[in-house]
Amino acid sequence: MEFIYYFGDVFTPFNFMLLLLGTVGGLILGATPGLSPTMAVALLIPFTFRLEPASGLILLGAAYTSTVAGGAVSAILLKIPGAPANIATTLDGHTMAKKGEGARALQLSFIASAVGGVFGVLLLIFLTPLLAQWALAFGPSHLFWLAILGVTIIGSLDSSSVVKGLLSGCIGLWLATIGFDDIMGAQRFIFHSSVSGGINVIPALIGLFAIPQVITMFAKGRARLDAEVLSVEKHPISKAFREVFNRFRALSIGTITGSIIGLIPGVGGQIAGLVAYDQAKKMSPERGKFGTGHSEGVIAAESANNAMVGPSLVPLLTLSIPGSPTAAVLLGGLLIHGIFPGSDLFDNYPEVAWTFINSMLIGQILMCIFGLYIAGLAARVAQVPNNVMAAVVLGLAVFGSYSVQNSMGDVYIMMALGTGMFFLERFGFSAAPLVLGLILGPIAEANFIQGSMIANATSSIGSYFFTGPLNLLLIGIVVASVAYSGWMELRSRRYTTKDDAVAKEEALS
Repeated sequence: MEFIYYFGDVFTPFNFMLLLLGTVGGLILGATPGLSPTMAVALLIPFTFRLEPASGLILLGAAYTSTVAGGAVSAILLKIPGAPANIATTLDGHTMAKKGEGARALQLSFIASAVGGVFGVLLLIFLTPLLAQWALAFGPSHLFWLAILGVTIIGSLDSSSVVKGLLSGCIGLWLATIGFDDIMGAQRFIFHSSVSGGINVIPALIGLFAIPQVITMFAKGRARLDAEVLSVEKHPISKAFREVFNRFRALSIGTITGSIIGLIPGVGGQIAGLVAYDQAKKMSPERGKFGTGHSEGVIAAESANNAMVGPSLVPLLTLSIPGSPTAAVLLGGLLIHGIFPGSDLFDNYPEVAWTFINSMLIGQILMCIFGLYIAGLAARVAQVPNNVMAAVVLGLAVFGSYSVQNSMGDVYIMMALGTGMFFLERFGFSAAPLVLGLILGPIAEANFIQGSMIANATSSIGSYFFTGPLNLLLIGIVVASVAYSGWMELRSRRYTTKDDAVAKEEALS
């Protein structure tokens, strides 16, 4: 209960002001396409040089938590994920916005984010030593099977056909191989200097989601995006709270999935929302509604995104191992102030560690309050005419892509991938499986090569990858995921065939 002793330090006027600034600033940065949580925290590090260590970490932690949640704003209203973590939110959130339910979707996302975030930070507070040892158990073979598990959900993710979903994922896996091999340094598919360093996920994400939208909006001219968004429905906040907790299954699946994935070093939170969305869809009796503006999809995705924030810091604070790219930037923030995280961090610098963790707990609540306040105002974006919206989105897409590495090459990649995705969507392909393949490709490849090197030096590749309780557990989950997806596809086809036969009989009679 040591954390209670340092709770008051968060509410000193200066620290609380930094917490407010970090929360509001993080929401704004998160809603801007291209400005990921990692970039937001990196941009704020110079402002912490002259601050006390605890105060500086409060600012960085608040920006981290609120940027993850803020990415839902552009994901829901513009179908442009603010960060890779918000990909799954677009699948149902944007459809709700097109129906005039943007305010409701935003309210659900912020409330679910707060619930998941608070749960994740509580895990960080009470179970840090135990979780640190569990996180340390993951080696290259386990991370490889985790990446393969992510690949298995590609087929059922936001696609009318499992085959088209898998083909989209395979395109993403191929795109992930472009550039230099991280392990061996070999050149692969480098047909232009702009892709010599590989395809960065952020420009690809913006292009695949934003450019098809821009082309569609320009094609519609001055008309609004959809006739049904001429008016934005008002949605009481109390009703949103009831709906989130009534959807307890989706909320718990998202929270638990995000917490587990956030804890694993190297995986990060980019796939937490997608995995949670997939599991919520498979376990829901209303799985047919997913992708059509179903609230369970938004709740599962956003609760997972923020639930991973707290556990992702466990390996950093206890083992000095950053669990995600953002955690690596936070490590830099600690080292700048001469603080070296590790097993003795809570003994040598308890006032810094506990004040930082407590601020993240309060920051989740403040993020929810500010998010709910702006939800109704932000939802009016859906009423902007198409020609204006298209110009704004295109400007944000170019700005977000260029700002990642200050490179026009990223802008060209963004435009090329987006244009290609526009034509693929005409044939029923989806952007979400493609991006998931792009994210998982480097994780699977790097850990397979590292595991192979270890296996060649110690044992055979087969025994390294296919023995051990954790490997066998993950393999079993992979097989079960594939079998379940195949069974659901056959079942849906059977029902479709039966419905068609009934409709044909009724037409003949």
